[in-house]
Amino acid sequence: MIWLQGGRFRMGSNAHYAEEAPAHEVEVSGFWIDATPVTNRQFAAFVEATGHVTLAERAPEAADYPGALPELLVPASLVFTPTSGPVSLSDWSQWWAWVPGADWRHPTGPDSSLEGLMDHPVVHVAAEDAEAYARWAGKSLPTEAEWEYAAWCGSEGFEFAWGDELEPGGRHMANVWQGPFPFANSAADGFVRTSPVGHFPANGFGLYDMIGNVWEWTADWYAKGHAIDPDRPCCAPRNPRGAAQEESYDPAMPQIRIPRRVLKGGSHLCAPSYCRRYRPAARHAQAIDSSTSHIGFRCIRRP
Repeated sequence: MIWLQGGRFRMGSNAHYAEEAPAHEVEVSGFWIDATPVTNRQFAAFVEATGHVTLAERAPEAADYPGALPELLVPASLVFTPTSGPVSLSDWSQWWAWVPGADWRHPTGPDSSLEGLMDHPVVHVAAEDAEAYARWAGKSLPTEAEWEYAAWCGSEGFEFAWGDELEPGGRHMANVWQGPFPFANSAADGFVRTSPVGHFPANGFGLYDMIGNVWEWTADWYAKGHAIDPDRPCCAPRNPRGAAQEESYDPAMPQIRIPRRVLKGGSHLCAPSYCRRYRPAARHAQAIDSSTSHIGFRCIRRP
């Protein structure tokens, strides 16, 4: 882990997606943070020590999902599958498949394995799996503010943590998608899916894969946009904790009462043509019962 002294920084952005606004000053206290996302090797040690069974390895309870088709109530997870050609980018179901038997040990389905992937980030972990690992390790998940502070590494104001170009001088700084999404990844950076942690350059704090590779769970509930205290508009909040759980439900699906957490960092599926969330200020909502082939996590420890 790497010690970060903490301090004041400008969180969020007014120049990109609406949920990143408003940009505002925030202060965070010092904390230790994992230099990389948690790997398959590390997660395997946790499972061996505790016998933990991830959410993707358990059949969903029918009572929790009224109306669900029986054939869907099996151990499964979401796996990215490229389309055969251009499609409408408004329908994510065209490239995400609910795959029975997909889990952290079988990242693309039951016939896959972790061979050659032990130093890649663990994926197919839901929020409760990440929290269980963190407790076992004597750590916690970071808040959104702590995570973003670590990603900016004192360089906020640029387009990216490393400057204003995605690939400065043609150098790949993170594992993201190259080419038209979701059907033609040229893998110019060397990877179609996840990459070994630490393969791309560290940021100014010495942290790897803060951008790209896998999205990372945080401890904060999601709301669309950052809340500013109307009673203290001039003052930077210290160690903010984001929205209340009641604000995190998806208003587009009022019949589904599953809270959502904030994900940070983007993934290997972020592309200039589709999802420009390979930036420290970017954020994404994820239901806590969801696991996918592009979500992982890292931990922190507070003094």
